[in-house]
Amino acid sequence: MSLRTAPDQAVAHHGWARALATVLAGVIAMGAVAALGLWAAGAADLPGGAFPRVVAATLVTAVGGSVEVTGDAGAIAGTRAALTVVPLSVALTGALVVAVGFLRPLRHRAVAGAPELAGWAGRIAVLWLLAVAALALAARRTFAVPLGEGTLSDVADLFGVASPRVGFAADVPVTLGFGLLWLLGMFVLALLVSPGAPLPPRLLRFQEPVRPAAYAMVVLLLAYVVLGVLIALVVAVTRGHAAQTLAVVLLGLPNLVWPVLTIGLGATWEGRVEGPFGLPMPQVLDRVLRTPELSTLNLRTLAEQDGRVWWLVAVNTVLLLAVAFLAASRSPARTRAWQHALHLAVALALTVLAVCLLGRIDAHYGLSLFGVGDLGGGLSGDLLLRPRMWGAAGLALLWGLVTGFLGALLATRTRHHGESGKP
Repeated sequence: MSLRTAPDQAVAHHGWARALATVLAGVIAMGAVAALGLWAAGAADLPGGAFPRVVAATLVTAVGGSVEVTGDAGAIAGTRAALTVVPLSVALTGALVVAVGFLRPLRHRAVAGAPELAGWAGRIAVLWLLAVAALALAARRTFAVPLGEGTLSDVADLFGVASPRVGFAADVPVTLGFGLLWLLGMFVLALLVSPGAPLPPRLLRFQEPVRPAAYAMVVLLLAYVVLGVLIALVVAVTRGHAAQTLAVVLLGLPNLVWPVLTIGLGATWEGRVEGPFGLPMPQVLDRVLRTPELSTLNLRTLAEQDGRVWWLVAVNTVLLLAVAFLAASRSPARTRAWQHALHLAVALALTVLAVCLLGRIDAHYGLSLFGVGDLGGGLSGDLLLRPRMWGAAGLALLWGLVTGFLGALLATRTRHHGESGKP
């Protein structure tokens, strides 16, 4: 009788109530981080009670959704704006909270059937889509842009033109599609990383080569986030600007530290900063990118501004050796050193590709009169940051092979998971 009721008890253990709790916890955690970050950035002063709308738009972009920026300056003037950026601090918070809620009912088990995993993930996905749809519908607002004093204001008064207006609105279908992909990707990554998560029997053979390397990459990314938080605290204490530093940490710290990880590997990014946009931390990035033409961002160009940048190579070496040792220590003893090297190389290359895709930034706002040029001084600007993706992936493969092999050699004297004792 107990054998018959066991499946029913398992389903009840992670039913709709627990799925709702998981989704609510994820949305509330993301909303709290986004709200605090936007408050620190000064968004609470936006007119017309727009602050909750901006928070909703931030959550939409954090899960991969699309927010379209619009503008209108009347018949004689025009505005154009574009924004492509993922607030990775908010996205990381949501991913960690939802992953914990997804994995918690499955713990203490070695194997789970595919229908059970699909059913549990499906319950969360349905409620997640409802939450994302509500956020997308709430993420819309239009603001008036003050012209201040000067020629542009005088021309606007002469022609009786109202102040330019700029707004944003989430694309609901696109947001739902990418929000679902974000959730499914988080499910897959959680199952790959967690050593205690059960897998369907057919996938158990992939557990040994995949899980240790995947876990090591998550540890590497989180280690860079922790280092970034420590540096931000030092900056806030020694240089002031505590509110701006808090805004960077809560909204986009991984947007800064994860590309720095790839630069420490030797990767190159391209970008430009013009107008009011800027990179609050570290300032050396802003100085390199604030040029009339497209700038190159790598170890050489950064070292021209600050020679301490070369320490990134040492930091990367230490962290990669540490996570390579960790991956080898969590692998069976029968796994050879060259296999560890290959596993870590592939995992690091995929991680760098993900950072390159998520770390791209493209922002522009401009106001033109009669369709000619950008006017208004501080009313126009550009911020662009994009990687040379395949070069970065190639360098990651090389670093992964070397550090993976050395980490395996360092771990030869440790007891590996799956190692059997003498009879």
